[in-house]
Amino acid sequence: MNTTTIPEKEFYERISKFQANIKAAGLDACLVHASESDMANVRYLSEYWPTFEASAVFVPAEGESVLLVGPESEIYAAHRSVFKNIEKMVEYRESAEPECPGMVFTTYKDIVARYAPNGNIKKLGIVGWAITPLPVVTSIKEQFPEVELVKADSTFLPLRYVKSENELECMRKAYAIAELAVEAIINEIKPGMTELQVIGIAQREIYKHGGEYEGHSLYCFCGASTNNAISRPTHNKIVANEVIQLNIGARVSGYSSSVGLPISIGPLPERKRKLVEFGLEAHLKTIDMMAAGKPAGLVVKDYEAWVKSRGFEKQMLYGPCHSIGMMEVEQPWMESTSDYGLQKNMTFQVDTFFYEPDFGLRWENGVIVKEGGVELLSSKFMKIIEI
Repeated sequence: MNTTTIPEKEFYERISKFQANIKAAGLDACLVHASESDMANVRYLSEYWPTFEASAVFVPAEGESVLLVGPESEIYAAHRSVFKNIEKMVEYRESAEPECPGMVFTTYKDIVARYAPNGNIKKLGIVGWAITPLPVVTSIKEQFPEVELVKADSTFLPLRYVKSENELECMRKAYAIAELAVEAIINEIKPGMTELQVIGIAQREIYKHGGEYEGHSLYCFCGASTNNAISRPTHNKIVANEVIQLNIGARVSGYSSSVGLPISIGPLPERKRKLVEFGLEAHLKTIDMMAAGKPAGLVVKDYEAWVKSRGFEKQMLYGPCHSIGMMEVEQPWMESTSDYGLQKNMTFQVDTFFYEPDFGLRWENGVIVKEGGVELLSSKFMKIIEI
């Protein structure tokens, strides 16, 4: 069973590092946002995971931080969060926008007066810029018309790039659970099952073995829909001698995993097997290219040049890696334009996707960057599987 957790001390160390970045950026405070589906930033700071409602953490350049929650979440947050300071605000209510008659709410003016240095702000950083609720922005501008709102993701997200040993242990456990779920699918999948029924096997195993949730929307596609880069399982039925794509991830103490592979029930047609085999070769090639100190952009350029040299560039949508941690996809991306170097204990998904008009495939496994190479978070199913 899962007993892996992040110690409370580590949360306060994160706040301290973040506050140093806030000061260095010349900001008075930052407002860090999360939703139920994209909870990572707030959970990273507070251990709180919103349900239905949105949430935020107000982090001043100096002093104590405060968790901001919606009308229904005050008691839940007190049980879940490492923070003692919790404030209830109407701006974080669920999207159905209940009026909440009789409730009393804290305002942003109250928050600033209680928690900001000198009870005032001139420059407020917004973290989670892409998911910040519009009611939050509207209220801040109404209550502080002179305040400068600054996109401040760059002051915060790099704190999540290099993982601590506690974080890595959570991820190792999450991958171990994902492998157990994939194994159960391989043992139980049969022609005639629907894609959704196959995902039910994975969900059973994730919760049985201590996962707190799925790591992402779980994938099982059969046939033509395997060429979807992003999709969801349906009532489509599993058939023999066809590509069946699995991507299965578990979540442990906030940290996600994902194990992705194409399988088949019976042999594949030669044309399809050829691309599946090349995809695995490309997957292993990417892993061999990674090590601490290597420029991320160079990994991508070397990978793309290698794929082109093998004649498969037209079947490649993207590649070859994205970061993984509290979200299955998080910063930093690994693209040809990336200008950072790989560092020890960065964690990436090696994500190898190729497709034709009538099918596709993805090999996906996690790695921890190390000196001279990587530690594989999953390798059990890094092989051709024809049931």
